[in-house]
Amino acid sequence: MQSELQALRANGTWSLATLPAGKTPIGYRWVYKVKRRSDGSVGRYKARLVAKGFTQLEGIDYQDTFSPTAKIISVHCLLALAATYGWSLHQMDFNNAFLHGDLSEEIYMSPPPGLRRQGEEHLVCRLHKSLYSLKQASGQWFVKFTEAICSAGYNQSRVYYSLFTRTKGKLFTTLLIYVDDILITGNDSISIAETKTFLHSHFHLKDLGKLKYFLGIEFSASKNSIFISQRKYALEIIKDAGLLSAAPVDTPMERGLKLSDNSDLLKELGQYRRLVGRLIYLTVSRPDITYAVHVLSRFMHQPQRLHMDAALRVVRYLKSTPGQGLFFSSNSDFKLRAYCDSDWAGCPLTRRSTSGYCVFLGSSLISWRSKRQKIVSLSSAKAEYRAMTGACCELTWLRFLLKDLGFTHHEPALLYCDNKVALHIAANPVFHERSRHIEMDCHYIRDKIQDGSIITRYVNSAHQLADVLTKPLGK
Repeated sequence: MQSELQALRANGTWSLATLPAGKTPIGYRWVYKVKRRSDGSVGRYKARLVAKGFTQLEGIDYQDTFSPTAKIISVHCLLALAATYGWSLHQMDFNNAFLHGDLSEEIYMSPPPGLRRQGEEHLVCRLHKSLYSLKQASGQWFVKFTEAICSAGYNQSRVYYSLFTRTKGKLFTTLLIYVDDILITGNDSISIAETKTFLHSHFHLKDLGKLKYFLGIEFSASKNSIFISQRKYALEIIKDAGLLSAAPVDTPMERGLKLSDNSDLLKELGQYRRLVGRLIYLTVSRPDITYAVHVLSRFMHQPQRLHMDAALRVVRYLKSTPGQGLFFSSNSDFKLRAYCDSDWAGCPLTRRSTSGYCVFLGSSLISWRSKRQKIVSLSSAKAEYRAMTGACCELTWLRFLLKDLGFTHHEPALLYCDNKVALHIAANPVFHERSRHIEMDCHYIRDKIQDGSIITRYVNSAHQLADVLTKPLGK
């Protein structure tokens, strides 16, 4: 706590002032956390002074609150690039990141104990810089960081605001920020060292060296590959669920299971919500449970006994493979390929279909998704067509992302589908004129086929698709 207060004083976060008439100071509270290493040992004890931002009034105490954050897909792309070209990955962590943002609003806070001296009991803290839990804290911090890093010659990505790149001749360095954590990589160690020195001169941060543990994800790198997993996180889920001695199962969900709402309601709703929320984050490195977790997340508002049993089955499946993750090989051709599929009216409650796709960059799996479609499809072809649209949008975004990373994808991306009617609708203008009743945003895929950025292919069988998908999972 003393270290936190010293950091706030050194940063010039506030100054003691008399509260003006008509102003109401916001409150504060202390938040404590034990930071642990990847092996579970205690790293340090952390105390953080946070403001009670829920008492702020929009238009008076704050205006804009938006702050971009990193998508895990971009991390996968960086890992695929680093594995192929042998780049080293470095990690840095900011100390009191949100405290660097400058405030333009006039905000007052009640001073914490021990800050005021005798005779200063009437004084309050006039905030000059952001404090944790203020509505605008994250946005102001990102603005401050962007201004600083761009002054060092970095360019902010236009398609992904948390990504910054710098090119000097053949030297390339890229930086990815996730709130107060930074990943740095590139083909020149001197440029990386210069970036670290520049950041040290502008902010208080820790250089954590080579990337090993980031956002609960464990990284293992060699000359030929990079492997990521969430083994520690998965074991914590199994332990908290009380299934350390349970028998493991081979699949995350029973085949043909259709979850509905005809069971008994759970008494403790929070237990189910916490479990499914943790499983959602586990899908960062576990695409094999993505569909099962997506189905479970549909019942967060009113979970039942049947849903809890299905969630515990996913945990039992994790017990059989807690250390499974993603493998990024150095042998990659850097060609974009996507596979998409859809069921038809698979949801027994809404009769909406569920789309799914996965995207490969060479031999590395970098993106995947399972999502229930917005409307009811009257045929399996329309459901598959909408699944192709979702995969096409992801491919288009990834092409722009790779371009910002300095890798222009000249060849068309391949999109595989197992429905011939959907392929005809996507490629044939005559079929398109007859399918005007399909919503207009689905016709986006036709434009991409016509401009040559996407080429569709037919997958002959489910076995062929399964062979391709299981390779990067090590199964």
